[in-house]
Amino acid sequence: MIRYLTAGESHGRGLVVVVEGLPSGLEVPQEAIAGELRRRRRGFGRGPRMEFETDRLTVWSGLRGGLTTGAPVGITVENAEWERWRPAMDPFGPLDPEAVASGALGCPRPGHADLAGGVKHQLEDLRNVLERASARSSAAVVAAGALAKLLLGELGVRVLSAVLSIGSAQVGAPEDQEGWRRAMESPMGCGDPAGESALVEEVRGAMEGGYSLGGTFLLRVAGLPPGIGSYAEWDRRLDGRLCGALMAIPGIKAVQVGDGFALASKRGHEAHDEIVIHRGRIRRPTNRCGGIEGGMSNGEDLLLTLGMKPIPTMRVPLRSVDLRSREATGAHRERTDVCAVPAASVVGEAVVALVIASAVGEQFGGDRMEELRERFQLYRERAVRYLDAGD
Repeated sequence: MIRYLTAGESHGRGLVVVVEGLPSGLEVPQEAIAGELRRRRRGFGRGPRMEFETDRLTVWSGLRGGLTTGAPVGITVENAEWERWRPAMDPFGPLDPEAVASGALGCPRPGHADLAGGVKHQLEDLRNVLERASARSSAAVVAAGALAKLLLGELGVRVLSAVLSIGSAQVGAPEDQEGWRRAMESPMGCGDPAGESALVEEVRGAMEGGYSLGGTFLLRVAGLPPGIGSYAEWDRRLDGRLCGALMAIPGIKAVQVGDGFALASKRGHEAHDEIVIHRGRIRRPTNRCGGIEGGMSNGEDLLLTLGMKPIPTMRVPLRSVDLRSREATGAHRERTDVCAVPAASVVGEAVVALVIASAVGEQFGGDRMEELRERFQLYRERAVRYLDAGD
């Protein structure tokens, strides 16, 4: 089982993630983590912070000579503006009253954690809520997810993403491997150059109009054999674990597995994926269920579509209330993105990789990467034989 915990504030010294449960002997190039952090900074419509934030990372434990040791892996990701914010954010103080007042947040933003967090902790200044609830924390998740993606890659499992829409601009899902490759490398997460231009223009309109945009993206897991997960208990069902973890990503308001809601209006004969013999193999001609049945992978690609709401902070703010004066006002304005859907898709990849890697670790065990690889390969071979229909 792989577990991870994160800590850190948006404008604190940096972010911390501790990943426990990785087997020893997994090769981890520094660039594999740094590259995922770069991908998280991608996308037209990101805020000014992405122009100077480098996500400089430091590994404190769990790696030696580029290999995991089996101990917890500790990683920090620096915040570039720490020194500027230190007078208002220093853990031990004393804090500068002017800096604190300058950064105070008293007008909660609709759609953010501000007001509920203020009630929970009885705060007049909501800065503490903003700092931890900020999507900046997802950089730590992406660093952890990079390790999980490396582990899965050793087993022949890949986690991919593609943006499907931003605002009213929609693009199709990649239709072949080349399309998926382009989507993974594209700044907008789109495998179609014409579609990418449409997404950029949609965001440009939002930038000019002073509003934010959400969108949808597709997550795909390829190479996972059938039977990963369990039907035995609710908390071991793979779809439940995936959906719960994905809904915890800041800004995500919907997760659909396979055809999801479309299946609710179909007849049974139209909704389910029939089991047929094709070229000597038992398989499915369709994948409406998104690769998961009964809480387990079924051998087809895992397909999950996520919906991200528009970012709550906008140049033209929504109505709010000043918690100090109790008067109507506009919501707090903070430096922010106009659209972060392409970045969110990278976070989605990381979360899916962590869930799948944890499920694989629970099912096959192994303190060393070599053991896990051998056990996983043996299981894959057994699955292939089981589904062999002969000539």
